[in-house]
Amino acid sequence: MTGEILKDIPLEELIDNAQNGDESAQNFLLKNYQPFIAKCVSEVCKRYIDPERDDEFSIGLSAFNEAIRLFSKDRGSSFLTFANLVIKRKVIDYIRSQNKYPISISLDETYDAEKMENPTEIEAVNDIYRLEQESWYRRQEILEFKERLATYKLTLLELSEVAPKHRDARDSAVKVARILRDNPKLSDFVEQKKKLPIKELAKIVDVSKKTLERNRKFILAIFIVLGEDYVFLNDYLKGLGQ
Repeated sequence: MTGEILKDIPLEELIDNAQNGDESAQNFLLKNYQPFIAKCVSEVCKRYIDPERDDEFSIGLSAFNEAIRLFSKDRGSSFLTFANLVIKRKVIDYIRSQNKYPISISLDETYDAEKMENPTEIEAVNDIYRLEQESWYRRQEILEFKERLATYKLTLLELSEVAPKHRDARDSAVKVARILRDNPKLSDFVEQKKKLPIKELAKIVDVSKKTLERNRKFILAIFIVLGEDYVFLNDYLKGLGQ
């Protein structure tokens, strides 16, 4: 298919096509998302990245291609959020290796598996790599979440102390956060004021003002998660507050 046709296809569909062996879709993604790749790499390197000259861009391009292959929409995250993490991880590994810093385990995806005699060994190594990747992604999410919490003058330590202990209470708080996020007027208020509109919220939820105040910090934290493409944190919310 030509680029003119491909540009009208939704991103997730292009990803699916590329994962199913459509080289035109894959090449289109690699070409048209180079500005996105350069931006991700630049955020790590803290400088302008020249796609024609900087080795870091090549690392980012390769990582973007890897993200296309590994992405799964079942995790609840957008592809670009996932790709952003993969790119940054690979570029960080590259920078550390160039500076002779200790680097985390990583496998060359072009590694010739036939050189490893035991298929079980191959599978075990790939499992280790996947677990190591997920661990890194999880840490990155937590760091980004901490930064968002800080804009609301909240901390992870506070959340651990104020989070409802019982499942029913947590479920109720998450439900309130979902209602809040789905209400454009109240959602905008929270985004701008960084606080709950308790009086207005109490009119549309089946929760007392006292309970809303008691769970205020937890509700705000869930509100933040619902507005972001967090892979692992959104996994935590599945089934809650429905």
